[in-house]
This record gives sequence, structure tokens and C-alpha cells, in this order.
Amino acid sequence: MFLSECSANTIKDAAQSLAAGHLVAFPTETVYGLGADATNESAVSQIYKAKGRPADHPLIVHIASIDAMGDWANDINEYAINLARDFWPGPMTLVFSRSGLAKDFITGNQNTVGLRVPNQPIALALLKEFEKLGGKGIAAPSANRFGAVSPTTAQAVKEELENYLDQANDVILDGGPCQVGVESTIIDCTSDTPQILRLGAITKEMIAESTGLLVVDEPTTDIRVSGSLESHYSPNAHVVLDTQPQSGEGFIAMDSIETPPGAIRLAAPSSIEGFAREIYSALRFADAQGLTRVCVIQPEGEGLAAAIRDRLKRAAN
Repeated sequence: MFLSECSANTIKDAAQSLAAGHLVAFPTETVYGLGADATNESAVSQIYKAKGRPADHPLIVHIASIDAMGDWANDINEYAINLARDFWPGPMTLVFSRSGLAKDFITGNQNTVGLRVPNQPIALALLKEFEKLGGKGIAAPSANRFGAVSPTTAQAVKEELENYLDQANDVILDGGPCQVGVESTIIDCTSDTPQILRLGAITKEMIAESTGLLVVDEPTTDIRVSGSLESHYSPNAHVVLDTQPQSGEGFIAMDSIETPPGAIRLAAPSSIEGFAREIYSALRFADAQGLTRVCVIQPEGEGLAAAIRDRLKRAAN
């Protein structure tokens, strides 16, 4: 089984593939993840190999529910429990001091582990089926080569990774396009106040309202997390920000901004949420068209707009 439409039986089969040490790419509400049994070092090593990912870059462990937090994390404080209750399932990863279950091959040799409960029916069904088989969690970074644009469709996963996956045993579950489109907010919960390590759809204001605490959005910690490198989420095309395109160049902007003559419109979202959903597929489309330069007029505002600008800044480096 390789690229598969989703049914109850294919999800059960995919859970069995995970239990057997194989890889499963699956949809979440943010982007598609490339998953393996988070307790199986050999299986997890196949994620790193398929992605070309540095060994010291930690993985996020996806769990079926808030009840599994204690398996992976120590020192779970009250504000972290509030966040989990308010935003899980959802596009939020919480970072804790790791338990004995979280080994170096998951944490990138750090003493912390990132956990998330995704808000996507297929992802949750897969996690629950895997749990029935004794699985503790699924380690799953985005299902793309390291540093490249994250995939938001199963076809994008296939196009990027089919030469790096075992087509006889690995699985790509096709759950349609992702609804959020940018990766989860990552929050460090190891200190007295929450620190945002990666921007996402769960905003600083939402975190502050949930916890009643001052939220740090320019972290002082040296914890390594996914997507924290200066250059990341990059297509082959050169991304240029807040510049008008020339004829024959790609162009991404809100639909209120007209396309300059001769430019190739790649996306014209009507909302910030639409911008987030469309940005990665638009950058992938630019590469499919063989474009060498893409100009993006960045969305204004805070919250999700700030997360989009964060991804675009890294894509442009």
C-alpha cells in the first residue's frame, strides 16, 4: 500500500504498518506529517533518512489525547494543562521536560519533548487505532525533504518523497487538503511562563487568555524546535517579499491587490486564513511551473498573519 484513500480499514492497516516499523504519511489540520512509532528507534531513523533531516533536529510526538501527556512528559504545570484543555485537539505543540519514554532519537539529544494532539479526523483515528495496538505516540515532522516547502496535500507528499519511501510497506493516507496550512504553534512549558518557540494559528493573545500569564514571544531559551532555522520552507524559486513582480514572475498577494501586467498569479486569498491554507501549495505550484522568482506581498496584522510572515521570511532566506 502506498497512496491510499482513507477508510476505516485503510486506517487500521496504516496503524498496523506503524506497529511493524514502517512509515505512514498522514494529514493533520496544519500540514501532512511523516509518521513512525515514536518508541521505535529504527523506524524513526527512517524518517530522518527519507527527509534528509539532521539528527539533532527533534521530532514532535503526536498523541491521541491529553491523557497521554504523562507518558512522555515530566513536570506538567497548571498553565500547560489549561492550554491542552483549551486548544487540543488543535494546531499547538507543547514542550516539556521529557520522561524516560522520550529517547534521544526523538528529542535530538535534548532533555525536552514536544507533544501535540492534532485536530483532524484521519490523524485522530490513526492515533487511536495505533493506541489500540499498544502504540504510545507517532513521531511526525512535516512530510517533505528537510528545509523544503511543507506539503498540504497527499499528492505533494507523493511527488516529493516517493523516491525516498518503501512503496511496498510505507503508506500515504490521502485525507484531502489541510485546513490550517501552516505548522503548529510551539510553546515552551518548562518555565514559569509560556514562551512561543514557533508562531502558528494559536496566537499570543489566545495563550495569554488561556493561562492568565505574560507570554514571551521572543524566547530566551536555546531549545531547538522544528522550523527554527533562518532558512526553511523554501521552494526552488527565489522568494522576494513585498516587491512587485516583473513579467513572467510569480505573484502571491491578497485578492484586493491587483496582479501586475505579465505576472503569473499563484494565489489570491480573500482572508488571512485563506492565505495560510494556500501559501505552501502556491509555492509548490511555482516550482511546478518552473518559475525562478516569486514575489509575495505579505499579509498585515498579528496572530496568524505574523505566523505567515515568519514562514515567508525563512522561505526568502
